[in-house]
Amino acid sequence: MSRHRVIHYLLGLFLCLGMFVSLGGDQTALAAQPAGDGSFLLPVNQEQPPIEERLEPICEFPVLEGKSGDSFDFEFTLKWHSSEFREFDITATGPANWTLSLLGGFEKTPMAKRIGLQPLEPGKTYPTKTVYLRLTPPKGSKPEPGEYKATFGLSSGEIHEVVDLIAVVTAVYQFDFYPVTGRLNMEAKAGEENYLKVWVENTGTAVLDSVRLSSVAPQGWKVTFNPDQVKSLEPGLAQEVTVTVEPPDRTIAGDYAVTLYANSEDYSAEPLRLRVTVLTPTIWGWVGILIVLAVIAGLAIIFRRLGRR
Repeated sequence: MSRHRVIHYLLGLFLCLGMFVSLGGDQTALAAQPAGDGSFLLPVNQEQPPIEERLEPICEFPVLEGKSGDSFDFEFTLKWHSSEFREFDITATGPANWTLSLLGGFEKTPMAKRIGLQPLEPGKTYPTKTVYLRLTPPKGSKPEPGEYKATFGLSSGEIHEVVDLIAVVTAVYQFDFYPVTGRLNMEAKAGEENYLKVWVENTGTAVLDSVRLSSVAPQGWKVTFNPDQVKSLEPGLAQEVTVTVEPPDRTIAGDYAVTLYANSEDYSAEPLRLRVTVLTPTIWGWVGILIVLAVIAGLAIIFRRLGRR
């Protein structure tokens, strides 16, 4: 066999091997080509792994702080990792006598206690569901400062998810300042001490310290308080304060304005704007009567003398 023929045989063998390798590579390339919907074609003998169903309730702020008497709105984002639609029962627990409301949607409208969740498949995006749990204290009450616990749960079959929540109630510094009689007017005599009793009532949830009393009155008037300061007052209690108003001796009879203030470091009550009616002193009344009688007597004497003539 000549050298040229051997070379030709070797070249043909290499060409055959190259063709087989090329065909195998094409098949591999075809198996890795993307499909029209964005996924990839898998070999016939390989299957897509099953999706592990799980529910993901996300509460970004599980601890909320507010004043006594306020409501607390906890926001939840619900993600359902699955390939199928599913409904879940919603449960909620909270402090005794508190009201729990389930709300949904942008306007926080009331919703049922059962909710359906669309699947959140891997590689695909679905809108997440947002719900709210509102905790409201008993109507008209002001809970004491502290932590109040609640839970938010979802369940369906073997799936159970619970989120622990805490509502932190802070102290409220507040008090009312009002006359014992309920009236915002009083009568006063010029040059004398006139008295008005008022209440300082703690309507908050914290102890009041150092409530200072002050006033604004016409020039020359004296306004004092007894006591002039409420040093300490427990929630729900009230202390009576006596206000003394003394107009100057020569004050003209009429109506005058006196404003009373009650302030602490944490709160200022609405001021009391009093209308003080100053009466003419009794002694001046008798003086006026005597003057009138003297004038009448003088006229009578004059008429009698003129009549004799």
